[in-house]
Amino acid sequence: MSAPVAVWGESLELPCPVGGEGGGVAEASSSGVALSGSTLARIREMEAKYPSSRSAVLPALWAVQDELGYLPPWTIEVVAGELKLLPGDVEAVASFYSMYFNHKPGRHVVQVCRNVSCGLRGSDELLGHLQRALGLDAEGNTPDGAFTIEGTVECLGACGGAPMMQVDRYSYENLTPQTALEVLEKIRAEMPAGTGSK
Repeated sequence: MSAPVAVWGESLELPCPVGGEGGGVAEASSSGVALSGSTLARIREMEAKYPSSRSAVLPALWAVQDELGYLPPWTIEVVAGELKLLPGDVEAVASFYSMYFNHKPGRHVVQVCRNVSCGLRGSDELLGHLQRALGLDAEGNTPDGAFTIEGTVECLGACGGAPMMQVDRYSYENLTPQTALEVLEKIRAEMPAGTGSK
């Protein structure tokens, strides 16, 4: 069986990995981990909302990341199959945006804005202080799995409150290195015992 795929305005017939037309694509990794039916339904709902399935890639990737916490390589093929796109097209989007993770993040995701306003008001010092104080590994995770800190985020839309960071999409503004660390320590203290990484 094959599924039509549009590439640069042409329609090609590509083999479906498993099961036939749309929706029957490989939904599990080689280790047996699978996406839930509700996540697959969200992806299909997103595809139906847009005139082109390419427009559904961003929300489809969010659906996967909301379930798994990150985008393991096998999920790129699942999303591509569901949207009838090439895996390379989905991978290009997933690797372009810093909001998508290709590694398992900590329980809380911290984004430190580094754009002009925040940069001029000390975001580099703030980020450096957090990295040193929290002892991050190469992927930006704390040893206890509580936090992943991203230091390459561009504008988060709060220039008037620079420097700022977001923790799980909640904004904290007018920070100093010490107040930023206090925010994270308060969040860590409120976490139930034994709840490091997702």
